[in-house]
Amino acid sequence: MPELFKPQRRIVAEELPSPSEKLNIFQYSLEYLIGLGYIYIGMDHFALPDDPLAIAQSEGNLYRNFQGYSTHSECDIVGLGLSSIGQVADSFSQNEKSLEKYYQALDSGQLPINKGLIINQDDKIRRALIMELICHFEVNISRLEERYSIKFTNYFADSFEKLVEMQNDGLVELKSDSIKVMDRGKLLVRNICMLFDSYLELSDASFSKTI
Repeated sequence: MPELFKPQRRIVAEELPSPSEKLNIFQYSLEYLIGLGYIYIGMDHFALPDDPLAIAQSEGNLYRNFQGYSTHSECDIVGLGLSSIGQVADSFSQNEKSLEKYYQALDSGQLPINKGLIINQDDKIRRALIMELICHFEVNISRLEERYSIKFTNYFADSFEKLVEMQNDGLVELKSDSIKVMDRGKLLVRNICMLFDSYLELSDASFSKTI
């Protein structure tokens, strides 16, 4: 994201690996680490079987926040410092990125928050679905429907057609009561989760490439 980070403007894009090359590099790394006894947690994370992350995943308690995978689910997080992100209850906030504005806010007795968001019910439903996919590679549809009083195929009708395409590509397995990410799909779990992110098409923000 060179438009945001000045040091990245020194990078010559043409010299970077192509998406297919990066996928091959990651595939090699994945096989190498698994051969050494590591477990693929997901999203480029690996851990040994006795690591708390691996244990939490096997017990169905793994959680992910904007800092990465965690064994502490849904904890309040207070962001300190420039551009840090906080999460308290149903709110998210990001601090000022400018040092001058950051201290101006503090000196005036204000929190140095640049922007924030209060999540709604739709956010909570999508977060629960994405959390299951990204942490456990499987979603129990009945449990999600019961928890939020929805009909899955109706609620996510806009995503279902692309989900079927991913099944045809061998990335996921769709059943009447579950979505399971296949081994091939685990490498592209970001892309699978993106199907259910309602903000991607609405936002004009830039997103780093998923491969």
